Amino acid sequence: MAQTAAAPRRGLLIILSSPSGAGKSTLARRLMDWDDTLRFSVSATTRHPRPGEVDGEHYHFLDEAAFKAMVAKGAMLEHAHVFGHFYGSPMAPVAEAIEAGRDVLFDIDWQGAQQIRNSDLGKHTLSIFILPPSIAELKRRLQSRGQDSAEVIGKRMRKSWDEISRWDAYDYVLVNDDIDTTEAQLKTIVAAERQRREQQPGLQAHVRKLQAEFEETTP
Repeated sequence: MAQTAAAPRRGLLIILSSPSGAGKSTLARRLMDWDDTLRFSVSATTRHPRPGEVDGEHYHFLDEAAFKAMVAKGAMLEHAHVFGHFYGSPMAPVAEAIEAGRDVLFDIDWQGAQQIRNSDLGKHTLSIFILPPSIAELKRRLQSRGQDSAEVIGKRMRKSWDEISRWDAYDYVLVNDDIDTTEAQLKTIVAAERQRREQQPGLQAHVRKLQAEFEETTP
């Protein structure tokens, strides 16, 4: 479902957050399959590239001085210090996408979501939190991956609860009991939010045109 010239609009900053194991990654992939104009925001980081990572495609790789300079001049939508490295979302490419009518996806936590909400582009933000149907099911999903020890899963569960406790900071909250149902709900939300008044830059001119026509045809 590509955007058409007949319906110009501003893009959305679509924030998807959830505890690990709630289905966020699957839902993000399905959302991009539904609309191939959707793109993930490319984050900036001060860590070194890993094998196979391409600058500008997987991350924008910056040294610490350059990263801090961008933060100081307000060129980062959000940023955080994680495990000894800085991560953040550069504002310029997102602002360009928004004005071109392209939506940008963000896979970030509640702190990053709040920073974006409070930024200059905050009025174009759509934030959605994905909840698991139960704690037991969340733990089962983490265990079914077969990648982590019981200790690591315990740490993930404690982190997950901290994230779940921030659910009320989001515009929409979906309980992912069934992935197909949640996908349909997600698409409905995105489609509706694209029609918000703030997302349609041509509305004011259209209303002025209607007013002119009214004044010409009404005695």
